[in-house]
Amino acid sequence: MSVEHNTREIEEGVVTDLRERMTYGSYLGLETLLDSQHPRSRPEHHDELLFIIQHQTTELWLKLVLHELDDARRLLAADDLGGALKRIARVKHIQEVLTQQWSVLATLTPTEYAQFRGALASASGFQSAQYRQVEFALGNKHARMLSLFESSPAEHAALEAELHRPSLYDEFLRLLARAGHAVPASLLERDVTQAHVYTEDLVPVFQRIYQGAGRPDGGHWREYEACEELVDLEDNFQFWRFRHLRTVTRTIGEKRGTGGSSGVGFLRRALELTFFPELYEVRSRIEE
Repeated sequence: MSVEHNTREIEEGVVTDLRERMTYGSYLGLETLLDSQHPRSRPEHHDELLFIIQHQTTELWLKLVLHELDDARRLLAADDLGGALKRIARVKHIQEVLTQQWSVLATLTPTEYAQFRGALASASGFQSAQYRQVEFALGNKHARMLSLFESSPAEHAALEAELHRPSLYDEFLRLLARAGHAVPASLLERDVTQAHVYTEDLVPVFQRIYQGAGRPDGGHWREYEACEELVDLEDNFQFWRFRHLRTVTRTIGEKRGTGGSSGVGFLRRALELTFFPELYEVRSRIEE
């Protein structure tokens, strides 16, 4: 193969005079975005940039997750289940990216991290307002978390608004009730500022949906599909939590977190939390 002309010419018609035009960089705000990484270690440690970019990209993805969950709830409230499932499907793909990102941070060895960890001072992922908003949106409400953000009025206001908004599960259960399913009234009228807790009377509702979807006529198929999408969403969230736990374990062991948490012990306890407990319990009730 000849490499005499191993170049690609600019095609005729490609805009090259970009003066006073919208450009790739200006549309994406790259000047600001790429100037937002400011290592604090002195002398600057090579691997701190990895640590910063890892967490900044996570926050960008969390922003999109919130955007999608906001609209999924709006669509559920409007009885547009198909539209809501489209939004949830996108969230699931974002979750896969977020989980895979941990493999990049896992290339940071304990020795490398120890050389700049002190520069974080009290900064910690525990303080991520967007992560807390995602947990609230999925139903893991905890009003005391708001105290973490009293020094940031905008973040505090966003999290407080999420606290008072019905979760994704709340909106799904309300949709099921409007569709004629016997969702307990206590769940339809509950205080949405509280975390959802397991409700035994809800399990038969899902049992009928799951067993109906197994019939030849495909009864309740759409509701069944939505249930499985929510299970996927929770499974993905747990995979993310687990990869977080394992990455922290291999990087700092049993040290306390920079924000004052117990570190891996705190992360391990998070694995016990569930958003949609009845959707897991119903699996033990399916009749053969």
